[in-house]
Amino acid sequence: MGIYTNIAAYKFTPLRDLRDLRTRLLDLCRERELKGTILLSPEGINLFVAGLRKPVDDLLAVLRNLSGLDDLQPKFSETGHQPFRRMLVRLKKEIIAFGVDGIDPARRTSPKIAAATLKQWLDEGRPVTLLDTRNDYEVKLGTFRNARTIGIDRFRQFPEAVRRLPAGLKEQPVVMFCTGGIRCEKAGPFMEREGFRNILQLDGGILKYFEECGGAHYEGECFVFDQRVGVDPGLHETESTQCFHCQTPLTEADQQDPRHVIGRSCPYCFKTSAEQIAENIARREASIRRATSPLPGSAGHENLRPLNIPAKCDGAPLIEALALIVKSLSRDDWRAECANGSLLDARRHPAEADRMVRPGERFFHKLPGAVEPAVNPHIRILHEDEALIVIDKPAPLPMHPGGRFNRNTLRHILNEAYHPQKPRPAHRLDANTTGVVLLTRTRHFAGLLQPQFSAGHIAKRYLVRVQGHPVDDSFQCDAPIGDTPGEAGTRDIDELSGRAARTEFQVRRRFADGTALLEARPLTGRTNQIRVHLRHLGHPVCGDTAYLADGRIGATQTLAIGAAPLCLHSWKIAFTHPLSCTPAEFTAPAPDWAEMESEIPRE
Repeated sequence: MGIYTNIAAYKFTPLRDLRDLRTRLLDLCRERELKGTILLSPEGINLFVAGLRKPVDDLLAVLRNLSGLDDLQPKFSETGHQPFRRMLVRLKKEIIAFGVDGIDPARRTSPKIAAATLKQWLDEGRPVTLLDTRNDYEVKLGTFRNARTIGIDRFRQFPEAVRRLPAGLKEQPVVMFCTGGIRCEKAGPFMEREGFRNILQLDGGILKYFEECGGAHYEGECFVFDQRVGVDPGLHETESTQCFHCQTPLTEADQQDPRHVIGRSCPYCFKTSAEQIAENIARREASIRRATSPLPGSAGHENLRPLNIPAKCDGAPLIEALALIVKSLSRDDWRAECANGSLLDARRHPAEADRMVRPGERFFHKLPGAVEPAVNPHIRILHEDEALIVIDKPAPLPMHPGGRFNRNTLRHILNEAYHPQKPRPAHRLDANTTGVVLLTRTRHFAGLLQPQFSAGHIAKRYLVRVQGHPVDDSFQCDAPIGDTPGEAGTRDIDELSGRAARTEFQVRRRFADGTALLEARPLTGRTNQIRVHLRHLGHPVCGDTAYLADGRIGATQTLAIGAAPLCLHSWKIAFTHPLSCTPAEFTAPAPDWAEMESEIPRE
């Protein structure tokens, strides 16, 4: 036993005679009792190796004698045990699998930002987006505070994930990071090709940041690809491990969970019995009742309303930008709010009225003593397991904080009921829409489920009661929907520059009062898609106070308790379960306005 030196290094440089080089390196490592993995490809080298210090130095000397590797600079750390089981030297097409032609880091990469410089920016509160390019299971152990995660489980999914990022990010400063920097060498040029204009990569990745800056602005630990699993900001091995069965990283708290059985299961792959699921649901619904009796927003409380600066306000004075964002308050109103300290910057410090703003900056409007309007809190849990929560959302109930609502929202209520867990909605429904909603229990399972939505593999079926009787029993609408919010956030048909949208409809019943019950199947996921398409077809949704029959935009606020309902219900959803990888379908019982009892038994 002794102290083992761990090295991690990569270099993009043309390499030749790879088969002979593989043999030489494998013989050297075995002779000197080194273990780990060395990847060789025509584009360069990537390695993780551990052993006693002298053999490690011997390996580095051999590598630095190769053409193009003379300046190879590994990252060093130490452990009291050998973190690898065997020695592998493999030949690969790429040293980091990406699958995109024309990306050549040996010739060009994105500009790098030093760890110390990034820390200074974060200390100063500069407006910058931190983009985590790593896989979701790595992010589970830790990442930078407020970093945007990409929602992938392998790097080859990165290009498609980038194309789903908000278009506004293309004009903002973005600092990418990964474990040691290698993935960013390819991610940066790709993002620039996709139109991102201000891309930087963290030089040396998280490990270099830990080495130079410690854990400032970072939460948790860093996943590493060896038996250590995780290292802390001091580059010391943590107590995290991996599940033998599903390979999910496990924190110390995860390992204390009774569902963690070494060699068999963990909280993320444990199969709960049907009886236990029923007991869990009953207990959780009781927690929801306690969290909503009385409604959490019924007592006066300080509400911090987030306000994000859009690209169109770049360089404008703060009060000018806010007057454009919130049209209900004038420039004089915002100047008064700044003067009394009710407008805060991202660090929660009072903001100056005439400061120049940049796209992506976030401010908060402090609303003291706010009492929120009443909502319907009768959330029903349809299913719960280690990966998912499936609920039947009532209405009116906003899903996320915004406007007049902060605590009287689905997110706040479920966070209270599931504390310390924070369920993550996989999609959203409008405040006035009822029905089935999927939520994931952890970031890990969110990363497994979200790509199904992006790829269009989630089958959603809605019930909707409309004005008028459609001519055909089956029909569809392919009208493109604009991306830019109109009055009060509504959308409209935009034949010139709108995004592709398609909804299929089936008439289920025609009523004597001149209305009809339809089944709607949205094949794309545009904002308000069903409502926009039905109004376009001349059959607006009954109870819709926004998309009116005459083409006008009406009141769009959350309906009051007791008001006529919006007759739109998320009825069924089908997908591949991220835990079992088998087909799953859940149904929210049809509401009274659907009048389906005589046709289909209520489920």
